[in-house]
Amino acid sequence: MAPAPGSGARVVVTPLAGFEAAPHTHLGVSRVVYRAGSGPAVVIMHEIPGITPQVAAFARRVAGAGFSVWMPELFGETGARGTVWRTVREVARACVAREFATFALGKTSPITDWLRLLCREAHAACGGPGVGALGMCLTGNFALALMVDSTVVAPVLSQPSLPFTLSPAHARDLAVSAGDLAVIKARDCPVLGLRFHGDPMCPGARFRRLEEELGRRFEGIELPRSSGNPAGNPIPHSVLTNDLIDAEGEPTRAALDRVLSFFAERLLVSTEERA
Repeated sequence: MAPAPGSGARVVVTPLAGFEAAPHTHLGVSRVVYRAGSGPAVVIMHEIPGITPQVAAFARRVAGAGFSVWMPELFGETGARGTVWRTVREVARACVAREFATFALGKTSPITDWLRLLCREAHAACGGPGVGALGMCLTGNFALALMVDSTVVAPVLSQPSLPFTLSPAHARDLAVSAGDLAVIKARDCPVLGLRFHGDPMCPGARFRRLEEELGRRFEGIELPRSSGNPAGNPIPHSVLTNDLIDAEGEPTRAALDRVLSFFAERLLVSTEERA
């Protein structure tokens, strides 16, 4: 399990097949970052309960498409299978951690400061027109928050779930401060979002708010509830991992393909071509 930031705990590097791993330090906090592939960087922020086999498989898919994946360990036990117990445990920890603003309205999670510096490091190391940033569930809104830095040119929000939905106001909130949202809106940068219809963790009202704030720059992909993997969650949630049906013609596979093409459009072309 990742040590608590600032706790002074030793950073433990867990082997993960196909990845190189090493601690990266920013703002006095060290975290393990798993890297694979080559090309422009894509920072993948994993979902709860951690870097599960399904999350690692998605990251390998991104690396195989021509990108350098940088995947920081934010919580959980890397490589462990996602179970109900692990999920509940990590949600409980996130709810009391200061770095995740799980219930606050109009607030950017403090952990995005560390992630923003990681994005800059990745860009300096890998080059290209910028970096991609993809968050899932608890980390989904982080990809939006990271847009305050011009380094991030390909943000993807997969089932963004913060703040947790306690009221209609929470359902519409984007987990960014008013000041950060103003900077994001001033940028001419497209944003891709993914969710399942009927997902209470990522309500439709949040996508409607993204449409209102970003206009045509927001591309929202909303999948039928029936398109989720029947072997996944009873109420599908994780578009790119647990609830993915990786077969031609499946809506979730089409969503995955769109993520990869979005990264290609934004990162595998020159700045002039992208504009």
